[in-house]
Amino acid sequence: MLDLLLEDYLKVLETFISITGDDADTIGFGGDDLGMQTGPHISPATYRELFKSRHKQMWDLVKRNSNYKIFLHSCGSIAKLLPDIIEAGVDIINPVHINAKDMQPEKLKGEFGKDIVFWGGGCDTQKVLPIGNFNDIEKEVKKNISIFAPEGGFVFAVVHNIQPDISPEKIVKLYESAYKYGEQVYSTSR
Repeated sequence: MLDLLLEDYLKVLETFISITGDDADTIGFGGDDLGMQTGPHISPATYRELFKSRHKQMWDLVKRNSNYKIFLHSCGSIAKLLPDIIEAGVDIINPVHINAKDMQPEKLKGEFGKDIVFWGGGCDTQKVLPIGNFNDIEKEVKKNISIFAPEGGFVFAVVHNIQPDISPEKIVKLYESAYKYGEQVYSTSR
């Protein structure tokens, strides 16, 4: 079944690349989250056995035929899988679940920051954004930008979707803080 899916994915990718040409910078893969709060859904050995070579075939096809960066959406704790995911060809991970086991910003940036871009991890959407006050939000944003942003490889985004019960004022505070601290990191790295 996995081989049949791969065959279809490869055909779709070829079609997509031929239609979009140079009009895209990234191509997203995901929907099959590899992690949960406490760790990966599968062991690294199982990932290597079942998925790594198939992922590599898809991502190699993209890289051979385009300049697109490979963007992988995978929720949860995927730190144990990241070495294999990176080796298979991923350039960007999202949403960067910093509140899941083994996904601390310092650990991720230190171990993988030279190999991938972190697209997310700017603010926790499970506890800080819904429960925290403005000070908590600003503190979280400042801390995570100061870890992820130096030397590049970071696109500010929250850990996951902002839920509908979050007040507009908190969302404004979130992005004002991101702009403020992002500018500080950028201006000191020039």
